[in-house]
Amino acid sequence: MAKEVIDSMAMKRALTRMTYEIIEKNKGIDDLVLVGIKTRGIYLARRIADRLKQLEAADVPVGELDISLYRDDRHDLSQKKEPVVDSSSLDIDITNKQVILVDDVLFTGRTVRAALDALMDHGRPQKINVAVLVDRGHRELPIRADFVGKNIPTSLDEQISVSVEEIDKKDAIEIKEI
Repeated sequence: MAKEVIDSMAMKRALTRMTYEIIEKNKGIDDLVLVGIKTRGIYLARRIADRLKQLEAADVPVGELDISLYRDDRHDLSQKKEPVVDSSSLDIDITNKQVILVDDVLFTGRTVRAALDALMDHGRPQKINVAVLVDRGHRELPIRADFVGKNIPTSLDEQISVSVEEIDKKDAIEIKEI
């Protein structure tokens, strides 16, 4: 059974706070680019871009990153099928830009590692920061988020599920037993 730990309003507040932190840490939005990790990271990146526009009256480019080919479990022989790659819409120049990599949940760090590899294939940013809606701990790699909506400590027997209106018809964060 799933237990809702963050509702729509709390999620909106967390994204707004993260947006202010992004502006403060980057001393504005000059040369800023948001890159959302497929799937939910893309929608969160777009929401942050919308808030940046409201606050700074300027558009921040948003790219989409598909990391399927960069995952370290891709070559696992127990996986019977090759990954399906949808197009990455990273049709923005990230060279010498301040890139904010956006995802829904930070867990082991492997998704962020794969995203960093994918980003480097598209250019050489001046700086990369990581923004996540939820940091649940349990890192397997030395990766941390620079902007965190909510720290939600979990056990390894639990799963965090982020729902976004654009896909799931609701905004919520739930914890489920697995």
